[in-house]
Amino acid sequence: MTPKKIRERRERILTLDCALKKLFPDAKIELHYSTPLELLVAVQLSAQCTDKRVNKITETLFRKYKKLDDYVQASAGRRTVAEFERDIRSSGFYRNKTKNILATAKIIKEDWRGQVPSTMEDLLKLPGVGRKTATVVLKEVYGVVAGITVDTHVIRFVQRFDLSDHKDPVRIEKDLMTLLPKKEWGDFTHRVIHYGRYLAPARVYDTARDPLVKIYPPAAKKFRV
Repeated sequence: MTPKKIRERRERILTLDCALKKLFPDAKIELHYSTPLELLVAVQLSAQCTDKRVNKITETLFRKYKKLDDYVQASAGRRTVAEFERDIRSSGFYRNKTKNILATAKIIKEDWRGQVPSTMEDLLKLPGVGRKTATVVLKEVYGVVAGITVDTHVIRFVQRFDLSDHKDPVRIEKDLMTLLPKKEWGDFTHRVIHYGRYLAPARVYDTARDPLVKIYPPAAKKFRV
């Protein structure tokens, strides 16, 4: 970004974020979990899947697989792997997710004494774990803000409100970290997700009722981007 763009976008995002705080003052993660491992599994399942669907899956899954060893044992043979695939089938890409989740469980047991890693570097070594998953786990489990979680809602928000010239999540995150003060990084994504879910869907809607569009009118012409 040029210095001029940085100034303009920084002013815009701070104004947008202020409005988001008023709209969704209590925005939090909507995935259901009770342990660090459950959160890690839920976030891995959420790739290309809605949180609502993931919560429906994990309502049963977490009663069946209560401990780390339950996931490790599930990786023991074809029958148990196939059973796990059936358990998460409705999340989409279930074979790859099964492979990653069960492999991650074995690594956590063997290399991390049963504890979910607490650093970005170590989390990114786990199968299927990218920056999105890692930033969520670090913030929600360990209270560590290591970046900004960039999901489909954030990508669409950034493009609608002209906050980055990129479509790649990693480069978008870098731009957002430049524009936002670090104290805002942790909750910004939750507010944007709530905005996308409950006020500004990826389809035509009544933008006259959207206070963020009043801040940046060109966004009224962009829905699914």
